[in-house]
Amino acid sequence: MKRRRVVVNDLMQQDYVYYLSEPVGRNFHPEFLPELTPQQMLEMGVFGGKYMTDGRDEFPDAWFAQARLCHERHDPKLNFFGVNASQPLAVWRQKGWIYHEDPRGWFQWYCRYYMGRRCPDDQRQISRWKAMKRHIAQLKKRCLPEDLRCRPRQRQALLNWAYDSRRI
Repeated sequence: MKRRRVVVNDLMQQDYVYYLSEPVGRNFHPEFLPELTPQQMLEMGVFGGKYMTDGRDEFPDAWFAQARLCHERHDPKLNFFGVNASQPLAVWRQKGWIYHEDPRGWFQWYCRYYMGRRCPDDQRQISRWKAMKRHIAQLKKRCLPEDLRCRPRQRQALLNWAYDSRRI
């Protein structure tokens, strides 16, 4: 595959350049098996609808056609489970969880990874994704199968990390 150059100009990055080296949605690390695509996540409702509302030019239009977004503010009612399951970006920065090339955090990394970018932060982000499995174990232990009313914040957090918690 020929590498494709992407230039980002949005509210958080100006003239940031990266390259796509893998086909869209393919050739993931063998330990990284997300259950949801970025498009599915946006359509279901994640991050209170406030995620990357100014970064549409970087990704396919189809991702945003049915996305549950709010340009003005974070609105938990737009989340699939209707609850807030996110910490503010400032908290993520304070804890050192933000990679400088992905100033919006994990989901931005995942969107770019899904599109075919590979970068030095991949292994760390995949490890963080894998660590979310502890929430799956808690849901299985404390909830009846597919009881979507049980632990909605935990279920929403899993959706925010590309795990389909509707199936648990």
